[in-house]
Amino acid sequence: MELKGKRLLLGLTGGIAAYKAAELCRLFVRAGADVQVVMTEAACRFVTPVTMQGLSGKPVFTDMWDGRIPDNMAHIELSRDRELVLVAPATADFLAKVANGLADDLLSTLCLARECPLAVAPAMNRQMWDNRATQRNVDRLRADGVTILGPAAGDQACGEVGMGRMLEAADIFAEAAAMLGPKPLAGKRVLVTAGPTFEPIDTVRGITNLSSGKMGFAVAQAAAEAGAAVTLVAGPTALPTPAGVERQSVVTAREMHDAVLARAKGADVFVGVAAVADYHVANRKGHKLKKSDGAVPAIELAENPDILASVAAMKNAPFCVGFAAETENLREYAQAKRKKKRIPLLAANLAQEAFGRDDNALTLFDDRGEHVLDRATKIVLARRLIAHIVSMLPR
Repeated sequence: MELKGKRLLLGLTGGIAAYKAAELCRLFVRAGADVQVVMTEAACRFVTPVTMQGLSGKPVFTDMWDGRIPDNMAHIELSRDRELVLVAPATADFLAKVANGLADDLLSTLCLARECPLAVAPAMNRQMWDNRATQRNVDRLRADGVTILGPAAGDQACGEVGMGRMLEAADIFAEAAAMLGPKPLAGKRVLVTAGPTFEPIDTVRGITNLSSGKMGFAVAQAAAEAGAAVTLVAGPTALPTPAGVERQSVVTAREMHDAVLARAKGADVFVGVAAVADYHVANRKGHKLKKSDGAVPAIELAENPDILASVAAMKNAPFCVGFAAETENLREYAQAKRKKKRIPLLAANLAQEAFGRDDNALTLFDDRGEHVLDRATKIVLARRLIAHIVSMLPR
């Protein structure tokens, strides 16, 4: 990926995964990025500043009081011309500092004083990652708009196996490059739906489906990365809201319909990823149904409004993108759905190969034909989908 002219600050903290930061720095420099490296004292125990200077081609900073900065304010000056601060590896201690606003060295102070986005790539022992304190800190960082890259599961330097291993350099590079990349949707407003809906039968039971919401959340993230102002209307899911995305949580299909219609008039693009229930329970009970001597309660179903069709039928409708999750006859059903909804683009996949997974494969259908997006992680597919949408929007 071409990153010529992009300005990145790469921070290293003290963990064995610091050796991967050397390769990461090389990847950014090879792509044309201007990389300024800042290291903590502990990081210098694993990789030397000489190594990182040789790879970045720039002096490495480790000291808050470095006199090479004319006003002695390295924590201010080093980040002011940067487009992204990326800390890889980010230890549990460093995550705790940033989550709680602590600043006792150059890198943590710089992160507190920055004006650009911050991304961190956690790296630690599996038990440290799973510790409740670490998870609280990660949740707080996400809520504060910090992008968390990874971690992954696998072999660890301590000899144990589990979550906490830092992503490989190439994976971190791809994620950061997307954040630094062009903003083709700048000035556009994108509305996305995600997740399942839940249709109550009584006060404790309901009808739902196996959608995790991961694809819809990935689409919202990719649209935000492309510069759009994104609103995400999400059904019941515990997924964290992507950085920079406005979220409206709903439960039922009718709630989702109302939330979407209230926002669709101001949208340039609508992407209906949610797995919306076709029916709701017409005779929903306001109390828990009790089991009674072999008598099976009758559930009466009524049709839910079609969200995608409602938006597509609007006067001056946004550019509408539908999703179809089928179990068979993918091409036939997807093409029929696109024609019936009268939308310019539809993305289709097999439900049994997508629901709950972190990867997927999609086929896009438009007036030009079919476009196969081979299996990849959902965020990678979402970025490809956004790129295809951009190619179809009026110039």
